Parts: sequence; C-alpha cells; structure tokens
Amino acid sequence: MARTVFCQYFQKEADGLDFQLYPGELGQRIFENISKEAWAEWQKKQTMLINEKRLNMMDPDARAYLEREMEGFLFEGKDVDIEGYTPPSK
Repeated sequence: MARTVFCQYFQKEADGLDFQLYPGELGQRIFENISKEAWAEWQKKQTMLINEKRLNMMDPDARAYLEREMEGFLFEGKDVDIEGYTPPSK
C-alpha cells in the first residue's frame, strides 16, 4: 500500500516516496514531507540545472548549489531560474 504524506510543495495529501532518496537530515525531511509527484518535478528541474550550468556532480560546490536549489524549490516555493528557459504558460 502506498504511503501518503502531506506534500509541502503541493500543499495537499499525496503519495509519498517509497524510500529516502536523498541522504541525511534533508533527505529525511523530503521523505516525510514531499510527494512522488513533487519529487518528479524537482528531478526535471535538476536535470535542466545540471545541463544548463554544466555542473560537475563530483564538485562539492556544485552539489551544495544543487542542494540549496532543491531545498528552495521543494520547501520555499522558489522556482528554479534556468537561463533561456521559459516555462509553458498555464
């Protein structure tokens, strides 16, 4: 049976992640408060950010930057700023 969480990103009850996908305290917070759907949204943004900014994931600074963006996106309602990308209008 799928576990549900109150998703802080969508502000509604939704299917939670099956297991903790990110390490540490932030990973635990994501597991407890972020839905599968919100995580999938972040994954798309993360891929665009990595490609746009040519981030090297072996670089601790790049990982720290990505973590800040992830936290802002998932918990603070901040959209990811990707140069040259215009989100489709709703």
